[in-house]
Amino acid sequence: MLGDGEGDEGLGALFDSARDPATGTLDEIMRVHSLHPAGLEAHLGLYGAVMRGTRSLRKVERELIAFVVSGLNACRY
Repeated sequence: MLGDGEGDEGLGALFDSARDPATGTLDEIMRVHSLHPAGLEAHLGLYGAVMRGTRSLRKVERELIAFVVSGLNACRY
């Protein structure tokens, strides 16, 4: 796994787009993608499409669904 400042500029830009906007931190699951940056790019694209791609649910409802699913999956973050 690569850390901040390691890898090329493209990976750095992907890391920056994956950071928590409130804290600037990068979740470890995102760092794992440093092994396959195209996977990180696809992950971010999918997340963006799911969280912004529908008008039938409000953002808060999509976030709540993600929260519940994370709990069911015993995800700690």
